[in-house]
Amino acid sequence: MARTYLIAGNWKMHTTPPEARTLATAIAEKHNSLKPPSSVQTLICPPYISIHAALEAVAGSGVHVGAQDCHFEPKGAFTGEIAPNMVKASGCSHVILGHSERRQYFGETNGLLNKKVRAALSEGLIPIYCVGETLTERQEEWTLAVVRTQLVDGLKDISLQNASNLVIAYEPVWAIGTGLAATAEQAQEVHAAIRGFLTEILGAVGAEMLILYGGSLKPDNADEILSKPDVNGGLIGGAALQADSFAAIIAAACKIAVS
Repeated sequence: MARTYLIAGNWKMHTTPPEARTLATAIAEKHNSLKPPSSVQTLICPPYISIHAALEAVAGSGVHVGAQDCHFEPKGAFTGEIAPNMVKASGCSHVILGHSERRQYFGETNGLLNKKVRAALSEGLIPIYCVGETLTERQEEWTLAVVRTQLVDGLKDISLQNASNLVIAYEPVWAIGTGLAATAEQAQEVHAAIRGFLTEILGAVGAEMLILYGGSLKPDNADEILSKPDVNGGLIGGAALQADSFAAIIAAACKIAVS
């Protein structure tokens, strides 16, 4: 039976529209040359202003485009924010919510993120809800407690019908942008625990949910991490800004998915 994977690139605050068009075009070309099976999906998440350029560049390729955040209200006096229906109307299929940088630098809480997750689901978007521990929390052996709280609070009052459209990303915060990465065994341990927590919270729907690894996934560790039984892909930062390295991770998922 084929494994299901989502390989998602988070471009963060990189790429103007012309730069996004160039990168998205290169990714689409490499994606097409790989001919991924239907069980492997590719997603890129540019900054808001570059979404349109990316969508034009990947049109017809099968590469999906998502946003990096959204507000929880459909409209209103929220200067600088983007509503979920606006993200959907722009042509996006997914939206990243609760990235550790949003939690750390913008003070986003589990309660706030619960509102965002529910709002995104109500608009037909696929949220990629991020959870993960800091270095201190790992050193104090709080990892599983922290992740469980983020899931319980962040997914509160999610209907089972909507939950089937939800993706989880595990981000060990200490491994983001540092060049460090959890070992494949560490990633699997937490992914397995997350699957257990999701089953506890959402039942059978939670057991089948995609769980991505989001801590410095690169071509040189992709085979080992993606081969773990509870890892369903990656939320990729730096390696997603180069078409060659991003394609190498997609290729690793393709190989494992059909093996």
